Amino acid sequence: MMKIHAIQTGTVAVTRSWREGVGNGKRRLVNTIRDREWTEPLPIYAFAIEHPEGVIVVDTGECAAASEPGYFPSWHPGVRAFREWVEPEQEIGPQLERLGISPGDVRWLVMTHLHTDHAGGLHHFPDNEILVTRTELDFASGLRGRLRGYVANTHWPAWFRPTLLELEPEPLGPFPQSLRLTDAGDVTLVPVPGHTPGQIGVLVDEEDQIVFLAGDSSYTQDLMLRGKADGVGADDEAERLTHERIRVFATQHPTVYLVAHDPDTGVRLADRQLIQPVAAKVAA
Repeated sequence: MMKIHAIQTGTVAVTRSWREGVGNGKRRLVNTIRDREWTEPLPIYAFAIEHPEGVIVVDTGECAAASEPGYFPSWHPGVRAFREWVEPEQEIGPQLERLGISPGDVRWLVMTHLHTDHAGGLHHFPDNEILVTRTELDFASGLRGRLRGYVANTHWPAWFRPTLLELEPEPLGPFPQSLRLTDAGDVTLVPVPGHTPGQIGVLVDEEDQIVFLAGDSSYTQDLMLRGKADGVGADDEAERLTHERIRVFATQHPTVYLVAHDPDTGVRLADRQLIQPVAAKVAA
């Protein structure tokens, strides 16, 4: 029997053009940074899957240090477009302990991608196997990574040497690749690029429905259903294609869609609220 926990590690506010992009290409990013209209504080979710083969943690959320002045590089224009609030007790480590999950219980930490609000809690997992796609780590690392929006990659732990994933050329519904994570075959990874090139989603098969842990594939379920890319993604066309694939998948399997910053994520998980069937074509 599996159990899935949504773990809120503080909140983040972003510009409205960050949540729902305005314009195309580079203009979209410029509009995001210039926008002075802000969202309400949004949750920063990570997840823990209690599985018979060992606990699977999906993303780490943010760390409390991110709330302090000087944590993010002042030279980067992107830091003007988000604000974070995280208390020490909201970090993922203490929250897992309160759930009765010790570090030794965690078999894998799966990183959907490596932006700061997903990788800020890496320091809680020094002895665990951390899974990241090779594409994601290459795109996120070094100065080029910081310029691409991974503004806190200098805070990754010195010991951070993740296991690099290559998804298999095994289609899963509309997704062209997949990788079965568990021996039971009930937890599978699929590509969900767009927000970042190497982003992956985690499909948890609960028999009656699939719980789709989709990282930052969109900022809300509604934006995914409407095919609206965010304002900071690496590739808005790829993001819209990912949305289409998710919609197609939801017509094939009852699906609960959970993303990191949707205020309704916790309720949708608790109530197993399904994506309503939508007309969609199979993505190429």
